[in-house]
Amino acid sequence: MVLFVLATRMGPVLSVAVFPTEPLADYCLLDSGAGQKLERFGDLQLVRPDPQALWRPRLDQGEWDAADLHFRRESDRGGRWEPGPKASKSVARDGFSWNVGHQGASFILRPTPFKHVGFFPEQAGNWQWLVGPDQKPNQTMLNLFGYTGVASVLGVVRGFHVTHVDASRQSLSWAIENLVASGLAQDSMRVICDDALAFARREVRRGKLYDAIMMDPPHYGRGPKGELWRLEEGLEPLIECALQLLAPGGRLVLSTYAVGHSPLTLQEMVRVHAQPGDDFSAAELALGEEAREGLDSRLLPAGFGVRLRRERGA
Repeated sequence: MVLFVLATRMGPVLSVAVFPTEPLADYCLLDSGAGQKLERFGDLQLVRPDPQALWRPRLDQGEWDAADLHFRRESDRGGRWEPGPKASKSVARDGFSWNVGHQGASFILRPTPFKHVGFFPEQAGNWQWLVGPDQKPNQTMLNLFGYTGVASVLGVVRGFHVTHVDASRQSLSWAIENLVASGLAQDSMRVICDDALAFARREVRRGKLYDAIMMDPPHYGRGPKGELWRLEEGLEPLIECALQLLAPGGRLVLSTYAVGHSPLTLQEMVRVHAQPGDDFSAAELALGEEAREGLDSRLLPAGFGVRLRRERGA
């Protein structure tokens, strides 16, 4: 965890806890501001809304306008993507996708009506911490709310036996595509369509343990049988189950992007169910803008989370 120290005009010093960002060869936050962010994913530049970018952009408007894809929000339920004036014709084609690489794996990106493209660069530090090169092979990993499976695929690449859980069959198919794109067999991880909390509760009853657990729950969602997920109601029992499933010496990552809550909220929820000796910290996730001569690198808030490491035991 890194503490970014800010001096205020009134004199006191404020410290903002931010987990270290992880550099990505195929991603860059080029600029942000006016409620938007300009990003590069692989060879393409995208403009997407971001309610945290309340400052002024630094780049000229022309550089923003030249992006390959622009997301236009139509309602609180989503929006549409429009190609930029200089974008190739393929960008405007239905079903358009492209690939980015990370840590020996390849991931398929697609524009979705929810402004996401299936790859979340703010999570890169969490991926590295959870399944990085210092982890032993043949360990077990559980990814709840696994979505397109970036963390899961990286776990397989690192030698983990991965259980990937999501309530959306479309997301599960995307995760399997990412396996194949990375040169891995379709059956190289256990893929389960289920409600995350229901699955975790069953695993507790079965006495299962995992060496690594990843959870990035949404604020609202539904399970495959219509199960209703609300963060405020489901998060506390989910944390309780997850900590019962964590093996001695294991690591757990919990992250979310929920307006109205804070890292302190997650920290105190974890503290209630943590075991004696569990080492954990809460902090914000952030994306660092591309460095420019004469300008400080700004950090764009991108959620928050908790990282927990369990003692190995006797």
